[in-house]
Amino acid sequence: MTGHVGSERLAFGVAVLGGPTTVVDIAGLRIVADPTFDPPDDKGYLTKLSGPAVAAAALGPVDAVLVSHDLHPDNLDDSGREFALAAPLLLTGPRSAGRLGQAATPLAAWETVSVARGDGPGDLTIRAVPAMHGPVDGVRDEDGHVNCEVTGFVLAGDGVPTVYVSGDNASLGVVAEVARRVGPIEVAVLFIGAARVPTKERGRPLTLTSERAAAAASVLGASVVVAS
Repeated sequence: MTGHVGSERLAFGVAVLGGPTTVVDIAGLRIVADPTFDPPDDKGYLTKLSGPAVAAAALGPVDAVLVSHDLHPDNLDDSGREFALAAPLLLTGPRSAGRLGQAATPLAAWETVSVARGDGPGDLTIRAVPAMHGPVDGVRDEDGHVNCEVTGFVLAGDGVPTVYVSGDNASLGVVAEVARRVGPIEVAVLFIGAARVPTKERGRPLTLTSERAAAAASVLGASVVVAS
């Protein structure tokens, strides 16, 4: 684990660049989740107070970008969108993929893709898993999603830690389902912060609180938790 990231890849490492933007070096690959690289700015109902800890150009080549959802600028801003669309592989949920266009590969919950490892023979498996962007009794869209479609991801392969990237999820029930269907998670990247918008869901948390994150780590069996 490291909090420092540059163009040189690690055998395994996770670094949070600010907000949800997370870099995972695994199996000889560099994967970036929810890229946000805009400078501080007013984003309408959200205000970005600080820029990323590392600029996009400083990361060097990336092998895949994971986008949990494309509708909220705190998870995919203008610079992040450009970065994601230029990646060799862009994975996201079906609705987000439809909006992002042909550069995006849609993954419904529990679907997987295999990516050739960068450190030798074999593949790294990337599995899409559910997420619930608000309380279980929240307002649902036409597809049945709270707030909007959000996708989490699980990275797994021989000889590397199994990594769960939660996306904007607030539900322990979803976490329990991931644990049941995927098995023990060694490293959990949890989008923590109890994000709230006064006009949505009566101000209730739209992502995990610190207390729920601790419970999620226990449910997953994760020995390492990275707060994003």
